[in-house]
Amino acid sequence: MSTVSRITRLPRAFEVDRGADALGVVPSLSGDLAALVAGAAGSAPYLHGLVLREAAWLPEALDDPERAVRDELARISELPFDQIDGGLRQAKRRIALMAALCDLGGIWALSQVTGALSDLADTATHVALRAHIAREITRGKVPGQNADDIETCGGVVALAMGKQGAGELNYSSDIDLICLFDETRFDGADQMEARAAYIRATRRAMASLSDLTGEGYVFRTDLRLRPDPSVTPVCFAMDAAERYYESVGRTWERAAFIKARAASGDIAAGTRFLEHLTPFVWRKHLDFHAIQETHDMRLKIRQHKGLGGAFALEGHNMKLGLGGIREIEFFAQTRQLIAGGRDRELRMRGTVEALGALSQKGWVEADVARTLTDDYTAHREVEHRLQMLRDQQTHSLPVTPLEFDRLAALMGADTDAMRADIAQRCERVHALTEEFFAPSDTVQAPELPHELREITARWSTYPSLRSERAQEIFDRLKPDLLARVQKLDRPVEALTHFDGFLKQLPAGVQVFSLFEANPPLVDLFLDIVSVAPHLAQYLSRNADVLDAVIGGDFFAPWPEPSALEADLARHLARIDDYENQLNASRRWAKEWHFRIGVHQLRGLITADEAGEQYAALARASVAVLYPCVVAEFARKHGDAPGRGAMVLGMGSLGAGRLTAASDLDMIVIYDAAGVDTSEGRRPLQSRTYYARFTQALITAITAQTSEGRLYEVDMRLRPSGKQGPVATSLDAFKSYQETQAWVWEHLALTRATPVAGEAALMADVEAFRTTLFSRPKAEVDIRRDTQDMRRRLTEAKPGATWDPKNGRGRMMDIELVAETAALLSGTPAQNIYAQLEAGADLGWLTHSEAVALSAAYRMTWQLQSAARLLTGGMLDPDAVGEGGRAFLCRSNAVETMDDLAREVATTCEAAAQMLDAILARAAPCPPA
Repeated sequence: MSTVSRITRLPRAFEVDRGADALGVVPSLSGDLAALVAGAAGSAPYLHGLVLREAAWLPEALDDPERAVRDELARISELPFDQIDGGLRQAKRRIALMAALCDLGGIWALSQVTGALSDLADTATHVALRAHIAREITRGKVPGQNADDIETCGGVVALAMGKQGAGELNYSSDIDLICLFDETRFDGADQMEARAAYIRATRRAMASLSDLTGEGYVFRTDLRLRPDPSVTPVCFAMDAAERYYESVGRTWERAAFIKARAASGDIAAGTRFLEHLTPFVWRKHLDFHAIQETHDMRLKIRQHKGLGGAFALEGHNMKLGLGGIREIEFFAQTRQLIAGGRDRELRMRGTVEALGALSQKGWVEADVARTLTDDYTAHREVEHRLQMLRDQQTHSLPVTPLEFDRLAALMGADTDAMRADIAQRCERVHALTEEFFAPSDTVQAPELPHELREITARWSTYPSLRSERAQEIFDRLKPDLLARVQKLDRPVEALTHFDGFLKQLPAGVQVFSLFEANPPLVDLFLDIVSVAPHLAQYLSRNADVLDAVIGGDFFAPWPEPSALEADLARHLARIDDYENQLNASRRWAKEWHFRIGVHQLRGLITADEAGEQYAALARASVAVLYPCVVAEFARKHGDAPGRGAMVLGMGSLGAGRLTAASDLDMIVIYDAAGVDTSEGRRPLQSRTYYARFTQALITAITAQTSEGRLYEVDMRLRPSGKQGPVATSLDAFKSYQETQAWVWEHLALTRATPVAGEAALMADVEAFRTTLFSRPKAEVDIRRDTQDMRRRLTEAKPGATWDPKNGRGRMMDIELVAETAALLSGTPAQNIYAQLEAGADLGWLTHSEAVALSAAYRMTWQLQSAARLLTGGMLDPDAVGEGGRAFLCRSNAVETMDDLAREVATTCEAAAQMLDAILARAAPCPPA
């Protein structure tokens, strides 16, 4: 497609004579191309000068603007040292002229215009750095570096910041650079000598770019974004910079590094540095505190630049003023800082791209993103034309009518229409962004009754409210919070539970900022504290899990087990350090654990579904963490001897049914396959190896790290109980189960499920379990032992009204008989409902009995699951409060707690009598 056919708009010549003068030096141009040049040169004195200087180059270059830019970049990349200053300035003139004409004519989109300018900045900076560092290297001033190191500038990198980093450099912009060198190339005193050489070279390279000569200049350079610019040199070590950002880096520096890019010099070293800086820029938790800090920074900029007061077009700053470019950039960047730590897909440099991604992820409404994108593009085009006029780094609109007319001519617009459009866009941007940074406070602090005042009076003494910043945010939050509490059915009870949360919260700034930025989250939170004190207590210790609620898919359907494991595996794959992997696994599990609890509390899932999800979460956590433990242990003691090990989930874990407060019952089985010792730095005998490995695995799961513990673990179901070794060999496990195991141990094995470890070994253990159950059994002995176990369990724990687990006809009683049915029928099923069905299929119990027992179990399970969610322990209806009692009644489809108590008693008694009858009657078939 020809260039002329791509023209979609044309400037007008404000000074017709000047436009004609420019056309006189390019007589070969005609039609719209001639009109484009005449309009540009006739309105912008700077562009007029460029046309005159580059008249010989321009006509052919306009045949293919993109190729013309590529050719210029290639040309300056090959410049000899003595031609750099002039050659770079000529390239600047040509690319600046081409970018202006393609911009004014609509030939290029904004991204192409800013991209061409950014490419020039990257290449020119690299050429200047390379040339001056080459001189230092060839003079022997950089120890250990030679000609082979010149192309990578001896380990020096120029990080492009701001608009250059994002590839969206404006027309007459400074370029903001941070120059660093890779200190790992040098040892001891050599590093200081190299540092001195690199400082000299950097200064000279910046002069090559920014000095104004008869040829003009290339780019004004600004190195003040480096750490402590008043005391640090213009080029310094990456390690020192990294330490600075990790220790004292500020929010504005985090925002700056969103756009940072290794642009010139040693790109590989610069990219590594930016990767190391990722935890500083992208926080692991949603960072709503960044909103207030960014708002404070906006106000300081306005005050410093004198940009406050009423809006007026004359002299209005299109970048920093009300509704300006910076407002849109801050709007996008702050949201990126909030959520980018959790979502890598939000970590892009460009403002338009960021708005699009934020819209797709639900952080910005789609129409808001579209509006801000359109206004950003329009603002940038106005900014470019202001700078094209006289090559000034200005962002301010004219102050005289004549200059407004000149600007309108360059834009090809009517002056009045242009003014109205700019004003409308600025006011719209301001309205959309100001509410985000400084939401209006329309809620007045309510009058509190005496009981509530007594509670709120002690809040100022709590650790979460000790800092001035926390108090400031909470003071803004409190009126709305108290107003919502007073609308609840039992405000004193709700506020009492909130008080318990607040008292245990170690720090408040992040949580309070989260609530302030997300008012709907307060409703969910109050729902939790008023209904489930245990879940509220969990929140006080793990407040960061609230991030997940607004992180995107909190209310999406539960994923398949493979997808759950893959999600955790992706998290851990990004982490090399073992301790950080343990912490990451805990953070990940806590969020999913909290999600299950909220879904159950809100009635989105049943107690049965919650039990399955808690179990799936535990299995995924152990399965994905397992290879991390294997790798860490092998690093010290060598690879596992033989075939390795596996984890056999027992009890509720094996049955796929956990509560919010369940421990994990596990057995570790290994197969050394005849190998006596491991081979590593500190080899161990096989039995010792696997015993210590098992202890390492238990520690990985149960250790109290900075992120808490993952789960408690119970290994008492292993062969020989707590007196036996913590890890059992496959041969010993088989032999024990075949010749020594008690009936209760075989019953426990009916619920066993391989959950982690070597796949082949897991398959072998499951195959053995299935084969073991398929063998003939002495039913009379099993029935007798089951009856004896029921009696002893009842005597030890007779149960109580609100104890759904212990006692006749309750969970453990029904589980015992279900396991017996599984053992007698030989089914491999671990689920209690499937086991009862298998017993019915065998004829050991009737189908109506299986249905009745399943219903009784479901009811008692609902109580158990709710009790663990609400209180973390034994159910006490008085302790959970009115909200908790309403949840219990709602979950069990009854009107009152008295109704529920009667139904539990009646159902469990009927189940107990049914179990008595089942175990007392004759076997359906003769014993083997």
